[in-house]
Amino acid sequence: MSWIDLLRMSISNLRRRKLRTFLTVLGVVIGTASIVVMISLGLGMQESLYREVEQSGGLTMVKVRGKQAGDTMMYSGDQEKESEKYVKDDTIEELEKLPHVTFVTPVYSTQVMFLKGKYEGYGELVAMNPEGLKAQNIELASGSLPKTNTSHLDLVYGNGIPTMFYEKGSGKGYYDTGELPEIDFAKDPIFMILDQEGYMNQQENSAGGALGGSGADTGESSGGSGREAQAKTVEKHVVMASGIVAGDVDTYNANYYNIYCDLDTLKQMLKKEFAGRAIPGQPTTKSGKPYKEFCYSYAQVKVDELDQVNAVAEMIRGMGYEVETNAEYLETMKSQFAIVQAVLGGIGAVSLLVAAIGIANTMMMSIYERTKEIGVMKVLGCRLSNIRTMFLVEAAAIGLIGGAVGNLLSFGMSGVINFITGSGAAMGFDGNISYIPWWLVLLSMGFAVLVGVTAGYFPARRAMRLSPLAAIRSE
Repeated sequence: MSWIDLLRMSISNLRRRKLRTFLTVLGVVIGTASIVVMISLGLGMQESLYREVEQSGGLTMVKVRGKQAGDTMMYSGDQEKESEKYVKDDTIEELEKLPHVTFVTPVYSTQVMFLKGKYEGYGELVAMNPEGLKAQNIELASGSLPKTNTSHLDLVYGNGIPTMFYEKGSGKGYYDTGELPEIDFAKDPIFMILDQEGYMNQQENSAGGALGGSGADTGESSGGSGREAQAKTVEKHVVMASGIVAGDVDTYNANYYNIYCDLDTLKQMLKKEFAGRAIPGQPTTKSGKPYKEFCYSYAQVKVDELDQVNAVAEMIRGMGYEVETNAEYLETMKSQFAIVQAVLGGIGAVSLLVAAIGIANTMMMSIYERTKEIGVMKVLGCRLSNIRTMFLVEAAAIGLIGGAVGNLLSFGMSGVINFITGSGAAMGFDGNISYIPWWLVLLSMGFAVLVGVTAGYFPARRAMRLSPLAAIRSE
């Protein structure tokens, strides 16, 4: 009996009992869709991690942290292991001299406040030199990276910055009203305040003056005048956008909440405004005076080869600094994602196991109903291997059809999940939370066919062992 004849008979047998075949295929569809969607969730998280690492300079980028400076909150490590050294200009020079180091960029991060009409907002200002900004691989929707050697500060706004603006009176923002501020961040000039403490004091003094106008009659005005004089030194810097990070407010990425600017320009502004005072995020002496050298939040070191990252990291640790590498971070997260994928895949595999039991049941019922047919085939000289192959082809066909339809269903379910979660933004992911690569489609279909063949193997062996005479006499 040829393969064409076997295939024709198998398809004919499946079509004879449409409802039973449909229900069995439906079990495979549900099992395949479950396992694909479950694994796709783990793959989506992994792809988001890869994009985040790429936006942080790639696997050859090393982050060097020193002693926490002032009020900066950038340090996230164990406080007991914090370095006793600050990251300063001489630190940058030391790091640049290390072997396999391509470049080093200092980074200064500070919280700033923005004012525009009836709105006020807050954000994390991240200052780097041009080389460091390019290494961030920032995808811009419009404009360019900040210009250097200018008298004014150009900013690159993260695409999530509009959500950080609130109405002054009500204090309501995007997450309260669902409406973005009426500000064109690409074109409108905005006031930026570096001295937030001074600005808050000014606001409090203004409110106090309005409520207690009789202070001059009670002899309390002198102290208030001193505070007001200090508050009036707060500068409102007019800033413009040089670029906007690609994506809308529902598209999360590593640059979502950041605002980037040129480091040298910001340092000049800080030193001018805070002359004689400690700059925010900078250490002070025991007497409270400003530290004589400018200290950075951290430094980014670019290594020429991936194989040299660990060696460079150990050299920097030997210098007394804390080191974080994207490669170490990625390896740690990959091991965690492997566990997540195994658990999710196992949950989906249970559904496919139930489908396998359904296939085995269908094949056994088919054998009981076709006993006489099997006996006739044996009497006519059909080989046992042909009978076995016929049943295995039927089981494989159920797995193949169920796997194909299950994958189509999984694409639909994945699309719904990504739509509901706003392409992962609702859960803090960069990109889709569910990601189905083509290799997963092929692997799941192959697995569904394998499950079908495995489930149909023992019924096929039973069909081979039927006695021809007993089969013919059976009703």
